[in-house]
Amino acid sequence: MKSDIQICREATLTPIEHIAAQHGIHSDDLSPQGTHKAKIKPSILQRLSTEKEGKLVVVTAITPTPLGEGKTVTTIGLAQGLKKIGRSVMACIRQPSMGPVFGVKGGAAGGGYSQVAPMEQLNLHLTGDIHAVTAAHNLASAALDARIYHEQRHGYDAFEEKTGLTALRIDMKRIVWKRVIDHNDRALRMVTVGKNQPGKTINGLEREDGFDISAASELMAILALSNDLQDMRQRIGKVVLAYNLDGQPVTAEDLQVAGAMTVTMREAIEPTLMQTLEGVPTLIHAGPFANIAHGNSSVIADRIALKLSDFTITEGGFGSDMGFEKACNIKAQQAGRAPDCAVVVATLRGLKANSGLYDLRPGQALPDTLFEEDETALLAGFENLKWHINNAAKYGVPVVVAINRFPQDTDSELNQLKQLIETLECRMPVNVAISEAFGKGGEGAAELAKAVVAACDTPADFQPLYHLEQSLEEKLMAVAEVGYGAANLELSDEANAQLAQFKAQGFDNLALCMAKTPLSITTDPSKKGAPTGFTVPVRELKLCAGAGFVYALCGNVMTMPGLPEKPAYMGLDIDENGDIVGLS
Repeated sequence: MKSDIQICREATLTPIEHIAAQHGIHSDDLSPQGTHKAKIKPSILQRLSTEKEGKLVVVTAITPTPLGEGKTVTTIGLAQGLKKIGRSVMACIRQPSMGPVFGVKGGAAGGGYSQVAPMEQLNLHLTGDIHAVTAAHNLASAALDARIYHEQRHGYDAFEEKTGLTALRIDMKRIVWKRVIDHNDRALRMVTVGKNQPGKTINGLEREDGFDISAASELMAILALSNDLQDMRQRIGKVVLAYNLDGQPVTAEDLQVAGAMTVTMREAIEPTLMQTLEGVPTLIHAGPFANIAHGNSSVIADRIALKLSDFTITEGGFGSDMGFEKACNIKAQQAGRAPDCAVVVATLRGLKANSGLYDLRPGQALPDTLFEEDETALLAGFENLKWHINNAAKYGVPVVVAINRFPQDTDSELNQLKQLIETLECRMPVNVAISEAFGKGGEGAAELAKAVVAACDTPADFQPLYHLEQSLEEKLMAVAEVGYGAANLELSDEANAQLAQFKAQGFDNLALCMAKTPLSITTDPSKKGAPTGFTVPVRELKLCAGAGFVYALCGNVMTMPGLPEKPAYMGLDIDENGDIVGLS
């Protein structure tokens, strides 16, 4: 089969203005960015305010493996399948970070004949939104260090007299705003800033700092959760950058940098319109990771798509314990819009990998036995799929299982898996369909599309795991015990102290974002299948007051990934015609 980039280059694409016009987007709603992409102004929602909303379908998956389950392929393929059966549809996906593109995961445009195109534009820079987030974030860092320098240089009283500003008296040991960069760079996790030549302070005051990846910035989460530009401005103002000598929060508003940060991100509030290989309009907006943020594309993109189509297909990052949980408990509660259906993506080889009978690691060769019939491994791995089906149904939405078919899969094992799913007892109705979206595009996802339409005809009874008025302790226990099925929750002394501080400062009503490994339902990546009786350890809590959540760092999860021994960038280059090769 041809490579993803070959398939994409050979496709005949429609000018983006025509895609927009065909789907009710007027020329004055657009800011064109070349032939095949355009920004959509959020003001379109004013014109569409009286239009009826369509159905919201969230695509999730089993616990991910190094093999890749094809969640984005299924998202795009399902959208194309709905178009194929005559339904009005739009897709909404996140913008890929260049860290994973150059690291292990590769691009995030889908693959085969179910891609967003042009895929190289999507995977590399797009319209610059991630760079805008990076610039706005680091502006706050620069402003913070500059303020510390000038206040310390003059003394607090002299600073106030000279500038007319109130001294913020920032505690240099309690700065919580790291810098960010859109690359996987482990060497930047811990750095020292403000170093000077002996006897000088011209470079600022020396302190310990570090970098997160840009997708982990609170500004990325704010971009994804904001209702409009003014909402984003208010949220940025609430961001806590540090604490003062009295232990009180110092916000971006206090530093008077929130306005400039919003100006830097002004155009980023506009989703980018692209198309699939079969002409389905697709909105790409924001890129929060699902292991260290809420892992879903933007509220604004969803709202636009829901007004313009009968079906909006979006996806949550990683498995249902990650992106789907946060779609329901964070995004849905803040947006006031719950999913109408959940699609759980599974593969035969992914289930076998989740059986615990294989030791698979990124970058290593796959054993041939993984592609052979193996009833023992399939039945053991089915426990993981069963967990994810029940987890999605727990929120009161109908579930469709998409079995993503690969060429090596046998009919006998596929039929066995379908029978296992069809006989499963569950709180909500469960449908199942085999998807061949990768190799056949929309035609290969038509069966899945019909199953989703039928599921959306079943009324949902949406219930989040917790409500925002509950305490942070109750939210932590709800996600760990009711959500994951853990036996107990264990907070470190530091986490307990932070919990008490956030409650005292009025942040108890925020949502909860669990930051844990995506490779297991537990916080231990080696625990496969559907473990029970485990403990969820919380080592630290981080406040994201602007995004509207507190995130709990569990286990060894990192906010700055590192590059592997053989990163994906080694396969990227330019050919004799100046075209990109090796991107997937």
